[in-house]
Amino acid sequence: MPTDPSARPDRRALLRTGLATGAATAVGLAAPATASAAPTTGPSASGPDPAPADRTVTLTGRLPTGAPDFVHLPVDVPPGVREIAVSYRYDRPAVPAGTPGNSCDIGLFDQRGTDPGGRGFRGWSGGFRDSFSISATAATPGYLPGPIDPGTWHVVLGPYQVAPQGLAYTVEVTFRFGRPGPAFTPHYPAERARGRGRAWYRGDCHLHTVHSDGRRRPEEVAAGARAAGLDFIVSTDHNTSSAHGVWGPLAGDDLLIVTGEEVTTRNGHWLALGLEPGRFVDWRYRSRDDLFPRFARQVRRDGGLVVPAHPYCPYVACQWKFGYRDADAVEVWNGPWTYDDESAVDTWDAGLAAALREGRGWLPALGNSDAHSEPQPIGSPHNVVLADDLSRAAVLDGLRAGRSWIAESAAVQLEFTATGHGRQAGIGERLTVPADAPVDVRLTVSGVPGGTARLLTDEGQLHQEPLSPTGPTTLTWRTTASLAGYVRAEVRHPRPDGTPGQGTTMGPALPWGPMAALTNPILLATTP
Repeated sequence: MPTDPSARPDRRALLRTGLATGAATAVGLAAPATASAAPTTGPSASGPDPAPADRTVTLTGRLPTGAPDFVHLPVDVPPGVREIAVSYRYDRPAVPAGTPGNSCDIGLFDQRGTDPGGRGFRGWSGGFRDSFSISATAATPGYLPGPIDPGTWHVVLGPYQVAPQGLAYTVEVTFRFGRPGPAFTPHYPAERARGRGRAWYRGDCHLHTVHSDGRRRPEEVAAGARAAGLDFIVSTDHNTSSAHGVWGPLAGDDLLIVTGEEVTTRNGHWLALGLEPGRFVDWRYRSRDDLFPRFARQVRRDGGLVVPAHPYCPYVACQWKFGYRDADAVEVWNGPWTYDDESAVDTWDAGLAAALREGRGWLPALGNSDAHSEPQPIGSPHNVVLADDLSRAAVLDGLRAGRSWIAESAAVQLEFTATGHGRQAGIGERLTVPADAPVDVRLTVSGVPGGTARLLTDEGQLHQEPLSPTGPTTLTWRTTASLAGYVRAEVRHPRPDGTPGQGTTMGPALPWGPMAALTNPILLATTP
């Protein structure tokens, strides 16, 4: 059944309260203020020496307003540690109305260092957890199991909001000694599922689990994807790769699972889609640091995509400030349709016209659920991509080429073509015809009863037509390549008052109801 837009939950609330953010223009360093150690036991007369008792180091300090984006707290890890456990807390003083209160993230880097993109990353939980642990065998979700080697580790604080009174923190690091357990063995998902050859495949490329600020376990996300009728998903937990190693058993012939990350900087979030399993992408920078292009190149070396996410989301550190030169696509529809999605589509559409004028590549549009927890629906919206196979490489190729459209649910079906001069092109393709040759645009839609279909070009909306309340609707419209540089389609639900809306009028209310489907363009070009 089609989704009732009035029943959709607002995913912004979880972004507001559980946001995992991070970035760094300058690295702060705070030395431990106090340290305490439990007494260790001596050798036993009757057998091998027992392991030393646990030892706890306490780090305290106060960060002023204007503190660095990241503060690195050094911790010397002695030999023989089996497990590291970390907990933290910070004060939350009352602040005047309209003034941000204290919010502080946390993560961990090991003795290999804290350099951007370096090998020392051991995990991140943002502001979602107040404690975590790591051993060779296991780790709290968001963190990476592995050796506990001696040396100087760093607990990393990310004070992304500091009250006028400052932020007083306490971090407790507990060393548990003993022989390490067996090494953790990651089980990465297969790069191919049983597909249907060249076909349209449905997938959600922005999902969260308990490995960042989501409340669903990976197995619940996989089950939800199957229930939503999806063929693939991309794992995009904030600022960590820890979920990558658990997806293997949850994929299958019927569901492709691709590894990725939502890279959560201070100047916007972006999706790294199709990472090499286990790969971590650093987020500790702002636009002015000029590090984003470096990490965008890292993603492309893996064959992945760089996709700015929810570029107009109004919450702290969410709005996109890096520009689109280093992007491969842009997420224009994120979760339930809201006004910021309207802004994203308008900006994207303007970029299409600019790309045609300048003779450069255009950015495909993506839409994803960004689902974190119940009752946020997985797969609303999702991408429908024409791919040669149900494989990581083929799906990413289809998205990169713009051979995709966005649907609010699997109930929505759509076909969109342009035909002229004996040739035909589909979504994301180019139709080259004589300048005055008639081009017939054909759109067939089902699953949005009582909705409205719009056809838009670089001039704006040029055709609007109501959809049948009972079945599929096919509409046709004629243009020429001299009149339209591209044509794309939108399908809208009625407005809250039940009216269809009108895209060529102005007034105090939005002219349209929520989006039900959105296509990438068909490009029209004239023969020399």
